[in-house]
Amino acid sequence: MTPLALSGFIFVLLIAGILLGSLLNRALPEHHLSKESQDVVRLGVGLIATIGALVLGLLIAAAKGNFDTQSAQVRQITADVILLDKLLAQYGPQATPIREELRAMLGPFVDKLWREKSASTGGPFESSASAEKTFLDILQLTPQNDLQRSLQSRAVQIATDLAQTRLLLFAASSNTIPTPFLAIMVAWLVIIFASYSLFANLNATLFALLCLFALSASGALYLVLELNEPFVGLMQISNAPLLHALGPLHP
Repeated sequence: MTPLALSGFIFVLLIAGILLGSLLNRALPEHHLSKESQDVVRLGVGLIATIGALVLGLLIAAAKGNFDTQSAQVRQITADVILLDKLLAQYGPQATPIREELRAMLGPFVDKLWREKSASTGGPFESSASAEKTFLDILQLTPQNDLQRSLQSRAVQIATDLAQTRLLLFAASSNTIPTPFLAIMVAWLVIIFASYSLFANLNATLFALLCLFALSASGALYLVLELNEPFVGLMQISNAPLLHALGPLHP
């Protein structure tokens, strides 16, 4: 389920909670809605709201940490690609075909990376044939002096780091928000919104305001869910810096 669909479902549940509270207000005997009962319910709802705020903080921290980690890995891949190209440029004309390969593989590499991370179902890791060929071509360079040997060694290390970061990014979980946390959070919100209409006669103005509050709460969860999926949706990591990391190769 997409974050938008899930947040829409949560909004519907909160509206149902409001209506449930209104039905209970009409169905319960008068002495069940006494001032003492209201005070006890307010205390209980305050406790749930406090715990809910803590859980929401955990959800935000988990989603933000996941987003920051994967964003940093994409930036690392971008930096490694640029540095690898610079090292090959310093190596000399012998490395020009490898630089051309690097530019040719960059677009498909980015498309494959974003497609894998946005897929709803996981699968085994599949390395890129063009990336493997580029790595082997770097290994097969024949240095003629100490400088070229040093540059080749450094290029091999950068290519290895690039592959390792790529693997770490693939292995990173795309969903760091535990489902029980989210389910319990939604249940608490339903209870809270039901309590709002439990001791008040639900008129048009009150219902409109409660719907606005419910929309705000579900909107907050929508933003958390979007943040939890860094490669799709409203707040996805941009692929433009990596896609355009290497400019045209001039003769």
